[in-house]
Order: sequence, then C-alpha cells, then structure tokens
Amino acid sequence: MERLRYLRLTGRQKVLVWCTFLLAALGALTAAAVLHMRPIVVDLATARTSNMVNRIVVAAINDAVDSGRIDYGRLVSFDKDANGHVTALKSNMAEFNRLQASISDDILQRMADVSTTDLSIPIGTLTGSPLLAGRGPCLHVRMQSVGTATARFDNQFSSAGINQTRHRILLDVDVHVSILLPGLTTYTKVSNEISVAETVIVGGVPDTYTYFSTTPDEIENYADEYIINNG
Repeated sequence: MERLRYLRLTGRQKVLVWCTFLLAALGALTAAAVLHMRPIVVDLATARTSNMVNRIVVAAINDAVDSGRIDYGRLVSFDKDANGHVTALKSNMAEFNRLQASISDDILQRMADVSTTDLSIPIGTLTGSPLLAGRGPCLHVRMQSVGTATARFDNQFSSAGINQTRHRILLDVDVHVSILLPGLTTYTKVSNEISVAETVIVGGVPDTYTYFSTTPDEIENYADEYIINNG
C-alpha cells in the first residue's frame, strides 16, 4: 500500500503562509471596522454641518435685518379708507425678489469661506459603546461641504389682542448640502423659518392683501400679485 506523501514546507515558506494569513485577517478586520465606523462618521459629519449651516443662516439674516436691508416699510404698504382704517396691504415684489437673491448669495459665500474643516472624533465614540463615547485619542477626518441655498418669503396673520392683527413676514431658507468625506459622500437638507419683520394693524384683517408668498409650489397656483379677498 502506497503511503501518502505530505508536502513539507521550508521555514521560509511557513513564514510566508503565516504572513499571508495575518494580512488577510487584518484586511478583514479593517474592512469590518470601516463598515462599522462609516455610519457614525456620517452622523457626526451631518450634525456638525447642520449646526454650521444653522449658524450661517441666522447670522446672514441678522446682518440683513441689522443693516436695514430688511425693512417692513419698504416691503409692504397700506391702503386706507377715508376713516384711516387699513383696507389693503400691498407688497413690493421687486424688493422681495432682490432680498431673496441677496440673502441666498450671502449664505453661499459664508459657506464657501468655511467649506473645508476637520472633524475630530474620539476613538471611543467610533466603537459605538456609550461607556467609551468621547474617550480616547481623536481621529481627524477632513470633510468638505458644498451646498445650494434657496430663500423665500411668506406671511402670517394672527390676533394680537382686541381688534388688533399682527402681520409677520417670514423667511424660509432651505440649504441642500453635499458632505464630502474620505471614500464617501453624504447629503443633508437644513431648513430654517425665521420671522424677519412684523407690525400690528389696529382693526381686523384687511379686506384684501397682495399675496406675496414666494414658495415655488404656491407660485404655480397663484400670481405674485394675486389679490385675496376676505370680504
């Protein structure tokens, strides 16, 4: 009966086999670690970017208000009857459109100035363990954000007391951001609605007012100067 012959490896060949095995195991562990860390890095990058965009939007709008670019008197005018009662509100659509473009450009310029930033993530946070969150040395990840901004105005009427109506002008800002990370790209949308001007009208809601919402869906259904009749 013929004996089975076993392949005998030299010492060098054994070392090569073990090195290959260790490299394969290390590669598998690295791939598993990357897959585990990726959603954590994406969540942290999205949160950091959202906070940054919120600060930029608020700062841009505050600057527009403080500088006098957003002024209720230049945006809305009143029609009154012989007794001095407000009968209609009219909007300055040219001024609204100019402000929309100006504020959107300002937001994008501010974002471009801080588009590239480092994201510092403690190693303990990457483990996903609540006990290790925020602990250990930091892993620095370079991220870049690229966005588009849209601004639109809307209006709101509400009661301000007996025979008084508060008229508020709201600015809705949507910023769509692409976040570029090493090896992946993620997207997020940051929305803000901020009251930029208001006044109190003595008397009820005027019989008519010029419709000046600049929401795209509503523009399709209403003309910019559509007169809404409440009478």
